[in-house]
Amino acid sequence: MTFKTDFLWGGATAANQLEGAYDIDGKGLSVADAMPGGKERLAILASPEFDWTIDTEHFTYPNHDGIDHYHHFKEDIALFAEMGFKAYRFSVAWSRIFPKGDETTPNEKGLLFYDQLIDECLKYRIEPVITISHYEMPLNLAKSYGGWKNRELIEFYVRFAKVLLERYQDKVKYWMTFNEINSATFFSGLSQGLVPSNGGDDKTNVFKAWHNQFVASAQAVKFGHDLNKNLKLGCMSIYSTTYSFDANPVNQLATQESIQEFNYFCNDVQVRGAYPAFTNRLHRKHGVNSEVLEISEEDLKIIAEGTVDYIGFSYYMSTVESKTGEGVQASGNMVLGGVKNPFLKESEWGWAIDPDGLRYALNDLYGRYQIPLFIVENGLGAIDKVEEDGTIQDDYRIDYLKKHIQSMSEAVEDGVELMGYTPWGCIDLVSASTGEMSKRYGFIYVDLDDSGNGTNKRFKKKSFDWYKQVIDSNGTNL
Repeated sequence: MTFKTDFLWGGATAANQLEGAYDIDGKGLSVADAMPGGKERLAILASPEFDWTIDTEHFTYPNHDGIDHYHHFKEDIALFAEMGFKAYRFSVAWSRIFPKGDETTPNEKGLLFYDQLIDECLKYRIEPVITISHYEMPLNLAKSYGGWKNRELIEFYVRFAKVLLERYQDKVKYWMTFNEINSATFFSGLSQGLVPSNGGDDKTNVFKAWHNQFVASAQAVKFGHDLNKNLKLGCMSIYSTTYSFDANPVNQLATQESIQEFNYFCNDVQVRGAYPAFTNRLHRKHGVNSEVLEISEEDLKIIAEGTVDYIGFSYYMSTVESKTGEGVQASGNMVLGGVKNPFLKESEWGWAIDPDGLRYALNDLYGRYQIPLFIVENGLGAIDKVEEDGTIQDDYRIDYLKKHIQSMSEAVEDGVELMGYTPWGCIDLVSASTGEMSKRYGFIYVDLDDSGNGTNKRFKKKSFDWYKQVIDSNGTNL
């Protein structure tokens, strides 16, 4: 079965990982600007000493410069257009619009940049797909307000969202409120601004932050729907297909619990408009004091009225659950954990490569929620080698993407309503989990190393022309 004729083929990025220009034209600091580069990034964020202070004497901060998309966006979008993109998913840097996050008037210079970026997309008939908040909340909101556990952030976020929705309602149809909102299950620093020094190691704060984000998201969605009936507003989460290591009922139950917590909890609230039945069990598991969460009847009414139109999600890998620990080997994956799957190969970063798991994910999500799905991140992070003739022969990336697209096609055949596919890091950018440039995802190579050295020139990889033919054929020529 072929994909529908208006299928949104494209690519995805995030402002904090590619724009650079971290302190010009009135932009304030974001939490991403305070995240050190290197493989120990998440470990540093999880340490008790980390307090969002930028320490250039001991660390590097690659997000400050990114790939300078801020000054190269016309060149980059022209390359996306050459590949035939129908959609480009990107985010707006919150601190570029509200530098400290708590202002009442937006920074017009920041908005002017996105005016130009959106118009450049539309010039090539590329649909902008905007993530309102993508791991880049203003640093002031994490340091002065304590991150998303503070209810005041609801007002600040909704003000930010309203500015964007009102300004771009006639140019941007597709929106997502928060990037990978369920990532706080494992690392709350990126999405909630919570680290141990401001309460991130207390699960009550994590669940409180989630509740505040749910209310903020619902308010933004309802505002968007009331503003313009043509707008499509979605949620966005990580989906990790999760298998039990064996048929032991203990492991099967542990797997079910893991799936409910990670894959369903946030989606249930944002899609169904209510907390799921297993919420109380989750609270007990994590020692959460429900009374501290400040969940009011008015909040629940807002959540019920602000349900999303589609589910955007990222899919990179599957995981394996084992509670008994018998015969297992630890996974090389340092992000989502789990144990090693003996039937799958792993990427250079220990992420299990599982195209069939994407078909499973699509069927699972569509069967549970019955609303359109949008794969807004998928891809292979790898070390690319520039050959003597200047080419990058990334057949391993082509193979990865080809098999995942084949699984998408099978899911569509299964009856899943799939809107589009925007592989992650369509142009090389700074990795969110490690702050590295060497962990590359793009169809376009950017000549920068982990220390920011290089020409910053753009080069097409072998996958560039391959993806062009995929789009040209609407997914039939792989």
